[in-house]
Amino acid sequence: MDLSSAFGVTEQALQVRSQRLEVLSRNIANADTPNYKAQDLDFKAMFKESEKQYLNATHPEHFAVITDAPDNGMRYRIPFNSSFDGNTVEISVEQSNFGKAAADYQATASFLSNNISGIRKALKGE
Repeated sequence: MDLSSAFGVTEQALQVRSQRLEVLSRNIANADTPNYKAQDLDFKAMFKESEKQYLNATHPEHFAVITDAPDNGMRYRIPFNSSFDGNTVEISVEQSNFGKAAADYQATASFLSNNISGIRKALKGE
């Protein structure tokens, strides 16, 4: 039994959300570092890359876009207000994004947990 197909793309989504939390944490930690440039992950771009493994083609040229260089999803954030030391981290924006990202991570983890619970029930015959 191949369990990777049972979880679908949820596992990759959880990994991408975890990476985003790390990037946002790094931004918050460097809020006072001169010339630090705030970064963020483009979830759609990263998820698109991880989703490509689930696409099946009948001909190698059907998904010609897939042969392009992979997009790591890392983007520099453009600040609302400039700072005199060159730092682009805005702590209120980062905290807000971190809270939303944490909620998204928890929702994805809960979804994965429900999938695992369903598989356990099926294996027990419930």
